[in-house]
Amino acid sequence: MSYRPVTGQQRHWLAVEALAFGLAYGAGLCWASVCLLASFRPAGLSAPYWSAVPDLRSDTSGVLAFFAVALFLTSSEFLRLRRQGADIPAPDHAPGERWSAIAALAAAETVAILATGLVIYLSVNTISHPASLDMQATHLSPWPTEGTVRVIALVLCVCSVSQLRASRARRWARASVTPHRRLSERY
Repeated sequence: MSYRPVTGQQRHWLAVEALAFGLAYGAGLCWASVCLLASFRPAGLSAPYWSAVPDLRSDTSGVLAFFAVALFLTSSEFLRLRRQGADIPAPDHAPGERWSAIAALAAAETVAILATGLVIYLSVNTISHPASLDMQATHLSPWPTEGTVRVIALVLCVCSVSQLRASRARRWARASVTPHRRLSERY
């Protein structure tokens, strides 16, 4: 592995990437704690998450944290893939398409993580209080129910993990073909 010095502009983006990941991690812990509360002490969901902000309910904090994870993890992963020079082919026709391919890969990774978390959380809810599957998923909207969210999350898991596997297979296939071409060009 070779190391390259980090320039000023790269240092700036590395700091943004690290901050985004840290914010995603913290928001993920907040969301996980609200999921545990919902699974084992659901009566506490209307209580404040933090007493210093008494008007912000725990369940609302969980919803906000979930969306913060989605935003910050996708951003961090995009910057990481860009920094590492992700092996995504640059299309011949539009230079911006390479960035959109990296963004799609970062989004697929985030969806896989968050959808998996939702399936696990809602499955635990099914064990701790099965009647909640027919209840609305959040106090913010009457639809969807927890059962519907679990099925949607499962479908999103299948789609995102399939996309990630296909993307990895394409990168592996390109990497394994390239050395053979170089070798054949020598002879």
